[in-house]
Amino acid sequence: MAEKLMKYADAVAKYDPVFGLEVHVELCTNTKLFCPAHIEFGGEPNTQLTPVSLGLPGSLPVVNKTAIDYAVKLGLALHCKVNEWSQFARKNYFYPDMPRDYQISQYDKPLNGEGYLDVELDDGSIFRVPIERAHVEDDAGKNTHVGGADGRIEGADHSLVDYNRAGVPLVEIVTKPIEGAGARTPEVAGAYVRAIRDIVRALGISHARMEQGNMRADVNVSLHAGPDASLGTRSETKNVNTFKGIEKTLTYEIRRQAALLESGGEVLQETRHWDESTQTTAGGRVKTDANDYRYFPDPDLVMVHVTKDHIEELKAQMPEMPRERRARLKKDWDFTDRQMQDAVNADAVDLIEDTVKAGATAAGARKWWLGEISREANARGVSLQELPISAQDVADVEQLIADGKLNDKLAKQTVSGVLAGEGKPAEVVKKHGYQVVSDDGALDAAVDQALKDNPDIVAKLKGGNMKPMGAIIGAVMRATKGQADAKAVSKIVMERIAKS
Repeated sequence: MAEKLMKYADAVAKYDPVFGLEVHVELCTNTKLFCPAHIEFGGEPNTQLTPVSLGLPGSLPVVNKTAIDYAVKLGLALHCKVNEWSQFARKNYFYPDMPRDYQISQYDKPLNGEGYLDVELDDGSIFRVPIERAHVEDDAGKNTHVGGADGRIEGADHSLVDYNRAGVPLVEIVTKPIEGAGARTPEVAGAYVRAIRDIVRALGISHARMEQGNMRADVNVSLHAGPDASLGTRSETKNVNTFKGIEKTLTYEIRRQAALLESGGEVLQETRHWDESTQTTAGGRVKTDANDYRYFPDPDLVMVHVTKDHIEELKAQMPEMPRERRARLKKDWDFTDRQMQDAVNADAVDLIEDTVKAGATAAGARKWWLGEISREANARGVSLQELPISAQDVADVEQLIADGKLNDKLAKQTVSGVLAGEGKPAEVVKKHGYQVVSDDGALDAAVDQALKDNPDIVAKLKGGNMKPMGAIIGAVMRATKGQADAKAVSKIVMERIAKS
């Protein structure tokens, strides 16, 4: 039965949303957090295991130092207080995807304490998201439900579990309750998680591929009457793994909770799940409180000590952060605010930068990645990075245009050929015989014929009306099968008009 929803504008006008995010970021170490099991996405199920990751009796964990260093760097990037002493604790629960029946996490002594992240919204304004902690823990395995719709447990006749992911190191970044976003709550949430993605990639500590589960978020939200009113009961939507999904989850939950409260109903403190196929959330289990997990210090692990000197060493290794880098590139490339934001939204900044490094102009690189190539990515339903075209390919096409060997039309056909898997730009050009007509005689003849066939347009051109010039250029293009240079055609036409 479909749940009642209030219009979003009405919901945020009547109630003040308060939300929080728990972003889980898998670290791209070579081995797991507490054992030397190799990590590789897409490996044969249940092959990346050791007695420790299986929780076998007598096996003892040893902390992965690289994972701790990565987590410290993330804490520094999030302006967190990095604690010299932190402690791992056992978080007890029975889940079939956690082989030892408890998770090794951090509780009252996390590696990274309070911090914040300033995120830039679409209009250029800055919203500060307060962070409670960023602690280290190991990931659970993965359940696959067979027989149900869309892989869901409802209606499944059996389930499979893959423990390859069990024990993979991750950092859980927990915000404080976020207030004051109002109607922009979904936008702020999406911008925040995108900023986290950009930071961990810049640090080189995570692949942050949400479609592979490297990064996902638990989305909490509640409604109350206003800043002075007590907080409402929150719901928690688990493991949302797309930016749009995070935004849509908040929009849906705000509408759902507002309708419930308006009708005199009660919001349950529960976990929920986002269903992409129906664009709705569905109720799960009643939310468990922290004391139900029976946290206690893990007796097999000593406290983690990160010295002040080591923190300073890691701080010295920090790269340029994404916001500062974008500001620098925007200036270097002479982009407007809108042009830079479009590049950010398309996840094309790295591609444009690589294309410029390969020899293209920034304007040319932006034109291709946000134009023809972006449209192809949207049509295929994939990211720009997943398309079979590289920054060097785009730079090569730009060079062919600069050398006068391709015009815009032939360049687009060349790019289409590369995207179709026909090879590198030079190979596509050779295969199809793409080349700008360089024979002055052939071009002169095509222009003369176009002028002869269009006396009315010639009369307008002679009278100073240049608008019909496109018709002449189009006629020449048809005659040369698109291989004429438009600027050269225009120049010849003007010469003819001046002489007549």
